[in-house]
Amino acid sequence: MNALFWHRRDLRIDDNTALFHGLKDNTSLLPIFIFDSEILNGLKSDDQRIIFIHQEIKKLKEEYQIYSSDLLVYNGRPEEIIPKLMLELNIDSLYFNKDYEPYAIKRDKTIEKKIYELNKSVFSYKDHVIFEENEVLKNDNTPFLVYTYYAKNWIENLTNSPIESLNTSSFIQNLKKINPKNRTLLPPLETFGFSAKQKVVFPEKKIDLQCLENYYKERDFPALQATSRLGVHLRFGTLSIRKVVKLALNYDVFLKELIWREFYQMLIYHFPHSAQFAFKKLYEQIEWNYDEQKINQWMTGQTGFPIVDAGMRELNETCFMHNRVRMITASFFCKNLGMDWRIGERYFANKLLDYDLASNVGSWQWVAGIGCDAAPYFRVFNPELQQQKFDPNFAYIKKWVPEWNSDLYPTPIVDLKTSKEEILAKFKKVLKQKG
Repeated sequence: MNALFWHRRDLRIDDNTALFHGLKDNTSLLPIFIFDSEILNGLKSDDQRIIFIHQEIKKLKEEYQIYSSDLLVYNGRPEEIIPKLMLELNIDSLYFNKDYEPYAIKRDKTIEKKIYELNKSVFSYKDHVIFEENEVLKNDNTPFLVYTYYAKNWIENLTNSPIESLNTSSFIQNLKKINPKNRTLLPPLETFGFSAKQKVVFPEKKIDLQCLENYYKERDFPALQATSRLGVHLRFGTLSIRKVVKLALNYDVFLKELIWREFYQMLIYHFPHSAQFAFKKLYEQIEWNYDEQKINQWMTGQTGFPIVDAGMRELNETCFMHNRVRMITASFFCKNLGMDWRIGERYFANKLLDYDLASNVGSWQWVAGIGCDAAPYFRVFNPELQQQKFDPNFAYIKKWVPEWNSDLYPTPIVDLKTSKEEILAKFKKVLKQKG
């Protein structure tokens, strides 16, 4: 049987669920990757994620060529490319790993419908998570809305269903053989309208056991290199989540962060409206401020609050921001500047190398107090207290805000006490209307 395997958020051969089954079930499987023009059209020409993906695709092509095959790369709309390719190459079935985001679900349903109309088969598998949308549910088969209960049940499920990695190499001989003369070169990024200039350092695809060992006591201090930096590899599937979770079983605090990731993936599937609107629809009534100057000062790290400014400058320069500082900067944006969480979420989306829709939206709504299992609306991260606790020696601040504590550094653009009172009054007003 002839089959296609479509790489998406799974840029690896090893321990890849749909690829494993596609190879096991067929005698000739052709791997493909598509630069989805619908997604690319919304990105800037120097988006560093596209460079990361392009580099990983190049590595994948080279790996497939070692096995006398190749990875075919296309640019356009998958719902047009895939059915056409299956007809042209006389392909019987398509294999891919599931994606739980609203756009991907809609696109994939369109593709499945077109392929079924051709009397061909589609097989999709869970690979991006340990437990997908309907595997960790309450007793009444509805989604958990509180992380604590979700995590408890997630761990119970894991006890009953141990993680099994898949040895893709067992069936690697079933890749479609492609003569070296017919193998294709990977088109340069400029072909897709993107610059190939890499401006940031991409994190290594390496699980640092020493980091995991100390994670519980060091993860909140941004001056330390104490977080895993695996986000981009989990986002694009260059590392198997099963491999990471197996190691994380020995490190409870780190494991809980991975469970948060799955909690948010489950929520975005069951409540797709939350990608654009408050999970708690009542909070759509909040009258957010809009001040272009203050938004720009936040974006560029010129707020006069050093830990906020350090975080934003780290983001702008490296396409990364420390996890604790993400919460501080987001809270400041929503609760002190009183700005709509969607503006901040979109800024992070455009900048973060490890951007993931479900986690980014879920985290912003958590901080803003409008999401599922959110921080209570009256919780506000005081940036000065956060700095005293997590950057007491100003090491992180000095790195990213060298002019701090000099005449060149701006004065605070907002009063913390007054701004907190203002946003809490807006929440109380909405809640009073409900009552």
